[in-house]
Amino acid sequence: MVKFYESSFNYEYPFPAVTLAYFLRYPNPYAKHVLSTDVIDRHFDTNSQRLYTTRLHLKRSKLPPAVLKLLPKGILGSSSDTGQSYILEKSVVDVREGWMTTETKNLEWTGVLSVIEKQSYRRPFQDKELGRLGGGSSGIANLGTTEVTTSATFVSCFGQGGLRAARRKTETDSTDENPPRKGFLSSWSTSSLQRTIEAIGMRRTREALLKSKDGMNVVLGRLRSGGLVEVLEGMRRDREAMYGSDGPWKRT
Repeated sequence: MVKFYESSFNYEYPFPAVTLAYFLRYPNPYAKHVLSTDVIDRHFDTNSQRLYTTRLHLKRSKLPPAVLKLLPKGILGSSSDTGQSYILEKSVVDVREGWMTTETKNLEWTGVLSVIEKQSYRRPFQDKELGRLGGGSSGIANLGTTEVTTSATFVSCFGQGGLRAARRKTETDSTDENPPRKGFLSSWSTSSLQRTIEAIGMRRTREALLKSKDGMNVVLGRLRSGGLVEVLEGMRRDREAMYGSDGPWKRT
C-alpha cells in the first residue's frame, strides 16, 4: 500500500538565505528531538556548478503509540525501546539557477513504515530575471521569497512476508483434490493494517512539517537580525537549553 502527501508554501526570505538556513536549522526550539547531524559526503561539481550533500541525522524518536498498538507484541524487538532513529538526507543546490532539492528517508522500522520526503526550493521566476539583470538596490529588495513544495510517500510493507508465504503455500496446495479456501481474511486484514499505519504516518508527518517550517523561520529571523554570528550563537543557546552544557551526550 502507498499513500502520498503534498503541500506548497513560501518563505518570505531570499533563496540564498533559505538554503543557508536549511543547513543550519539544527538545533532550534522546534527540533528538540534532533540529537546530532553528521555530514557523510559533500562535493561541488564544477561542471554543473551544483553542491551535493549527504547527511545523517540522529533523532530522539519512537513509533507512534497508535502504530505500536496495532503491531504484534515483540515484533520490533529491542529497537522500539531505544528511542532513537537515523534519518538519511540528500540534497542538491544550484545557486546559479536558483533551486535546491532535498530527500530524506527513515533508516529504522522500514519493515513497518517507510517515509520518503522530498522538497523543492525555488527562487520565483521574476526574482530570477531580476537577479540576472542585477537592477540596482530596488531589484535586490524584491529578491525576497522562496517557493517550497513538499511531497511525502508512505509505504507500509508490514505483513508482506507472511502474505507471500501464504500465497506460496496456497499455490503448492492447489494441486490437491480439495485445495483449502483461505487467505482472503488474512489478506484483507493485512491491507487494512497497512492503510492504517500509513494514515498515522501521514498525520504525524504533516504535524512535523509545520514544526519544521517554524524552526526554519527562527533560523531565518536570526540570520536577518544578526547574520551568521547570530545564527551560531542561537544554536549554542538552543543546545544548552535542550541538553545543558555537556550537550546531548552525558559525561561518565
